[in-house]
Amino acid sequence: MPAEGKSDMERIGLFSEMGYVTIGDKYVSHYMRPFNEAASKNRQMFPGGTKTLSALQAGYFEPQFVRIFDGEAYSNPVQLRRRYRLAESKKNLGKAFLPSNGDKLPCGLGSYYGTIGGSYAYFSPQLKTKERYIPPGKNFYTNPGKKGTGYGYANLTIGEQYPHEPDEYEVERINAKKVQEEHKRLAKGGPFKLNLYPQDYFDMNPYFNDKPLPPVKKPPPEKPIAPPFKPSSPAKKSGGMKGGTFDPYPSHSADPYVIKKSKAVTTNKERQIFHPPAGPKSRPVRSIITLNVTRSLNVKNYKTAQLTSY
Repeated sequence: MPAEGKSDMERIGLFSEMGYVTIGDKYVSHYMRPFNEAASKNRQMFPGGTKTLSALQAGYFEPQFVRIFDGEAYSNPVQLRRRYRLAESKKNLGKAFLPSNGDKLPCGLGSYYGTIGGSYAYFSPQLKTKERYIPPGKNFYTNPGKKGTGYGYANLTIGEQYPHEPDEYEVERINAKKVQEEHKRLAKGGPFKLNLYPQDYFDMNPYFNDKPLPPVKKPPPEKPIAPPFKPSSPAKKSGGMKGGTFDPYPSHSADPYVIKKSKAVTTNKERQIFHPPAGPKSRPVRSIITLNVTRSLNVKNYKTAQLTSY
């Protein structure tokens, strides 16, 4: 109990403390706990099995067939339709309307059968009676016509013959030149040019330059090449005349025939020919480029290696 104030039970608002239900109960394992014990005791409900849809009474829930409308009157639909027609016929004031005659169909072209009226004289294709045509008389002739076409013949026209006048050569070009000179004389200045006319962003000629060109550079004078050294005379070749020597060939002297003595072959104690030991042999030298490739490209990085070219 607290020294001051209300206790926890008073703050909750309950009349008494709730009891503990599970205190003292026996422990029941979750694995061996029985499930639905009532299903194995006493008699159970038997639903009777499922029913299939059929025309027999067993297909319905009722033991016997029960009518929906019990005690209703019998109605004949044919008799009802007849009564309805009689009631509707009494509403008519007279007999049924019958047309005087059916529609008439036309029979061929030019026939008036089936039309409201007959033929009309205004639409008749017959021509009206006309008076007899009297052709007008011929004109009188004052003078018979002159023969000829008029080209190359004189005095064939109605008026007088045109006099001959000489035609200057290239009259049209001369007249056009005079008109052009008169036009230039009357012009006070050159053609008017407007600087505000819209132009393209770039010039049509990319090599155009308003600035004057610099003076042409003169190429440096070429140094004359000294003529190559040419010996005074080509070397002489040795021949039968011995002309390639500086001095004349000495006179021939007869040599006596002497048989050369064969030199003894140097051998060791076992009478075998002496062969000197072989000297150091040269070995193949690898190139620096091949050595660089071998070091940078090996079995482990040949798939991902990036070779640099110089």
